[in-house]
Amino acid sequence: MFSPAGRCHPASVANNDAGKGGCAMHAIRVLLADDHKIIRDGLRMLIDREAGMEVVAEAENGRQTVRLAQKLSPHVVIMDVTMPDMNGIDATRRLAEEAPGVRVIGLSMHSDRRYILGMLEAGARGYLLKDCAFEELAAAIRNVAAGNTYLSPKIADVVVKGYLDRTSGPSPGLGSALTPREREVLQLLAEGMAAKEIASHLNVSVKTVETHRRNMMEKLDMHSVAELTKYAVREGLVSIEG
Repeated sequence: MFSPAGRCHPASVANNDAGKGGCAMHAIRVLLADDHKIIRDGLRMLIDREAGMEVVAEAENGRQTVRLAQKLSPHVVIMDVTMPDMNGIDATRRLAEEAPGVRVIGLSMHSDRRYILGMLEAGARGYLLKDCAFEELAAAIRNVAAGNTYLSPKIADVVVKGYLDRTSGPSPGLGSALTPREREVLQLLAEGMAAKEIASHLNVSVKTVETHRRNMMEKLDMHSVAELTKYAVREGLVSIEG
């Protein structure tokens, strides 16, 4: 099977043994997204040793991940959830809209259903915890590259419970009351950026940033940036961990 651009379809890579010729000769192209270099270094070493896989690039935040994925068209992105500048959930949502052929696997320390459901609802095709064995991550990469989904048993249990809980009302979402752009502005505010810095970073006017801030305060019934920051931390849009 071939993609429209002529590259091997990842399902062909995942479902064939290396050395049979054609698409089987092409590795699954993986992009790593994590703000901790030691995690990226470890994953790169393990993935590059795995037959039929290669790391094509690394990113340290969600915004960089989106740019690299659009440029390089990897088969799979291994996406951390809590990253600076743009978190993994918003980056996954952007990729689903702007690079739908790129498949995302969430790899995080967070087992809270807000993060898991947030990633899956944004478009991720898999989710694993960082304490998983590499063999499980490799299996997830192959499954997701082949067009399937992959959830570890613990994560699958959380997803099922979240689905069942929805019968009594909507699940708590990560900043679900806000638009995608408002979530971007909120994360940058919570990370300490001033309105002028955010405007330059997002290539918008300061007035636009101030309008987003005012709208967020009205929606959330809050009256200061400090309250917005506490909300961002509570909702998982930013992390207070080092």
